[in-house]
Amino acid sequence: MRAYSESGLEFTKRFEGLRKESYRDSGGVWTIGYGHTGAEVHVGLVWTPEQAEEALRRDVAEPVSVVNRAVERPLEQHQFDALVDFCFNCGAGNLERSELLRKVNAGDMQGAAAQFGLWVHDASGARLPGLVARRRAEAAMFLGQATVEEAAE
Repeated sequence: MRAYSESGLEFTKRFEGLRKESYRDSGGVWTIGYGHTGAEVHVGLVWTPEQAEEALRRDVAEPVSVVNRAVERPLEQHQFDALVDFCFNCGAGNLERSELLRKVNAGDMQGAAAQFGLWVHDASGARLPGLVARRRAEAAMFLGQATVEEAAE
């Protein structure tokens, strides 16, 4: 079973951004830290950076498990990291039902990389520049065209 790399975690942290005080995300869900949600998140909650990182490490466990389970072929670390970040941001069900995953499992890595760019809209259908940048970086990382650190710049 492959693990999410430390540089992959840094990639996710960079794109999620640290929010030490709870806020409502674009869908109205209480969120804190690096995109953490849950019953314990409420108005007025404040976290330290250490609490946020601990929560992120717990939160990426599911995407790591999903990618390990759903991908049927060997992956390079950079490919795995790109898929984990995608799964973390877009959700396990979206990855599992995606053409992106089908192309990865078929060995069409160029085709898979092209699929990242289709996932740039919020729940209301609006195209978000932050998602465009994130998907572009994930695709570059997936193809090995940039290190995790370079892709996150």
